[in-house]
Amino acid sequence: MTSRDLVLGRLRAALAAGGPADPVPVPRDYRRAADADLDQLTQRLTDYRAHVHRVTEAGVADAIADIVPAGGTVVVPSGLAPTWLPPTVTALPDDGLDHARIGAADGVVTAAAVAIAQTGTVVLDGSPDQGRRVLSLLPDLHVCVVRADQVVATVPEALQRLTPHRPLTWISGPSATSDIELIRVEGVHGPRRLHILLLP
Repeated sequence: MTSRDLVLGRLRAALAAGGPADPVPVPRDYRRAADADLDQLTQRLTDYRAHVHRVTEAGVADAIADIVPAGGTVVVPSGLAPTWLPPTVTALPDDGLDHARIGAADGVVTAAAVAIAQTGTVVLDGSPDQGRRVLSLLPDLHVCVVRADQVVATVPEALQRLTPHRPLTWISGPSATSDIELIRVEGVHGPRRLHILLLP
């Protein structure tokens, strides 16, 4: 008897037994931390080669002016706070822009849905201040504004805040991959530079 015969025999026996058994209950008592640690989030993101800037709401525009070259163009989702954009950059509202125009921009500025301190992950959910998923993939630079009250400690806490049917994009540092010799290459399937503006 071959391994194939053995596997198929077991499948036939299981099907003949009257179908699948009742679902087994899955425990949901995941470990959760009481307080999110902004320093831990900063450290994790920095480990992943993201640049983290601790700024106030009033300082967002100045921080973006320091990141995006003067005269640069940034794609912005429709619901982004206009006060976040400095006068030194040109805002290109995403009103259905094609991929070529998005990719040709100097960067994109978005908000976030939630950030996870333990994993150094920022999650976008396609809300009006975050826009379409393609905005976080094509430009070489992504500037993402995260408020302290959006930071949670663990993944289960983040999942409680997210809506499963929304288009979720999980970001842990700039886009990176490596070849067979483990040489890191950045910007292959997303932005090469990621700047997180962390608000109090």
